[in-house]
Amino acid sequence: METPDPLSQLIATRISARRRSLGLSLDELSLRSGVSRAMISRIERGEVHASAVILDNLCAGLGLSLSGLFARDNATPLLRAADQPVWQDPATGYLRREVAPAGTGSPVRIVEIDFPAGAEVRFEKSRHRIIEQHVWMLQGEIEIEMAGETFSLKSGDCLHMRLGEGNSFRNLSGKKARYAVILTLETLP
Repeated sequence: METPDPLSQLIATRISARRRSLGLSLDELSLRSGVSRAMISRIERGEVHASAVILDNLCAGLGLSLSGLFARDNATPLLRAADQPVWQDPATGYLRREVAPAGTGSPVRIVEIDFPAGAEVRFEKSRHRIIEQHVWMLQGEIEIEMAGETFSLKSGDCLHMRLGEGNSFRNLSGKKARYAVILTLETLP
């Protein structure tokens, strides 16, 4: 087995710690998140790199946001580019960079996404949480489907959306897309 990278180990540790702090068994978290007990156990042991969809479902079951899961424990107002946590989705290859410093008390998170050509991510409807966010296209094009409507975004466009209602992101172009996600977490860490 490979040695897990530091961010994957942080994810494993945080999921396990959060589950235990809530007093949830693996079976209870499985019921809340829709992720199998076996998969949760493997993630917590650092044996598998979970996809963005699986992590999103786990976070919903734990009352966390993805940004809260990835955030480093720092209370400084400056987060240098070299110190920003970067995670790659093993299912699609997209890169997620946490741009805004955590631990400042701000309810705003900023995430930069590099979305490969041909990639698609589909997030299921969540019964646990709704998060307000804006998607601001920095480069390339993507399609976002939400509430049965499809939006085509090009460089400079910005779309307001509510996470948790079920949506999909698609890059149908032959080029990488890059966008920023600005989210407001009013009740989530």
